[in-house]
Amino acid sequence: MAGSRAAIRYAKAILGLAQEQNAGEAVAKDMDSIVKTVENSKDLRLMLNSPIVKSETKKAALQEIFTGMHSVSEGVIDMLVSNKRIDLLDNIAVQYCNLFDQLQGKQVAIVTTAVPLTDGLRDKVLAKVKDLTNNEVTIENKIDESIIGGFILRVGDLQYNASIANQLNTLKRTFSQN
Repeated sequence: MAGSRAAIRYAKAILGLAQEQNAGEAVAKDMDSIVKTVENSKDLRLMLNSPIVKSETKKAALQEIFTGMHSVSEGVIDMLVSNKRIDLLDNIAVQYCNLFDQLQGKQVAIVTTAVPLTDGLRDKVLAKVKDLTNNEVTIENKIDESIIGGFILRVGDLQYNASIANQLNTLKRTFSQN
């Protein structure tokens, strides 16, 4: 939790600096690249989180992997290495992307279902969420068979849980109280 709060603070500061330099879009692309690369590389995640690997080795590896980044993005890596917070890099990148999207009036709605959404249902959910938020919204479908049926919709800080598992848990609590 503390790492998440720190990541948000770093991301806000980076966004402010990027906006001052009119580089918000370029830094967003760099941060998106960082998110995807770290997400797809178990070895990179392990290296970033390892207390055994020296900070300078991490910095050199990241500079080799992420060549051609904007100076703000390069400065982020330097700052995190010097502050010994490089393990937060991917979390900071995710938070930056979220903040930048919010600034641009874009949001991601995460719909968790037991089975993949059909195209028709995806379009209906997208239309409804656009009406509710008045923002440009994209739908991300996550599959979680443990919810049994129904869906969980998450847009920003708001969550609507219409899953069968949630309804069963509510029923169970009602019975146990009586």
